[in-house]
Amino acid sequence: MSTASTKIITKSEQGIGSIIFNNPERHNAMSLDMWKGLADALIQFKQDQSIRVVIMTGAGEKAFVSGADISEFEKKRASQEQRGDYEKVFDLALGELSTFDKPLIAMIKGYCIGGGLAIAANADIRIATEDSSFGIPAAKLGLGYGFDAIKQLSSIVGPSHAKDILFSARFLKTDEALRIGLINFVVSRDELSKTVADYANTLVANAPLTIKAIKAAVTEVIKDPGQNSPEYVEQLVLDCFDSDDYKEGRKAFMEKRKPTFKGS
Repeated sequence: MSTASTKIITKSEQGIGSIIFNNPERHNAMSLDMWKGLADALIQFKQDQSIRVVIMTGAGEKAFVSGADISEFEKKRASQEQRGDYEKVFDLALGELSTFDKPLIAMIKGYCIGGGLAIAANADIRIATEDSSFGIPAAKLGLGYGFDAIKQLSSIVGPSHAKDILFSARFLKTDEALRIGLINFVVSRDELSKTVADYANTLVANAPLTIKAIKAAVTEVIKDPGQNSPEYVEQLVLDCFDSDDYKEGRKAFMEKRKPTFKGS
């Protein structure tokens, strides 16, 4: 699989796709090409029917993603026109994250800051090490923060905690991030890879159509009134009942064995 950036590495094995942010010398800060590469990777994994779950993680030991690569801002984000071009690429990547219809897992160790937190917030499950830290330092840089990113953060932690994170621009430690619901699980560094792999394999073994319907339903629930589409979710539910996987699930239950789901 090729993407717009050599610093976005993709792998796939046994139904699990991986996206690795590979810029460790800058704590995996996201360059413009990396945002493009992230969108490319998500589009290709969405189209690959063999992939049921995608794990996102950062290379090295220091960071998941430490934010946007600020060293590029003077050349690529200094003017209003440049900002517009930059935001188009950024919005494309966040758009692909927010509409990705398979489970996304963020495997976090170290810094998860700024754009990194925006990426992680669009994952379905966030698993972090005990020494990770989280924050959005826009207020210390004089940057505006977009509506979609703030809405996503607010949907996870609530408006009050979102305001605190953004107003203060402080870094949250893992225990606080867990308490306010910013992350789902906390593990040691030694346990991280195995915990994430075990969780991903659990999802791979479950019925893909059911998971797709559940993810779509949750997405619709948190939309503003008048913008959600319950009819779309209902059709996905009907697709589950009409599927061969539903027949397989019933048969496996009666035969007291594990089902083998094919996503059809």
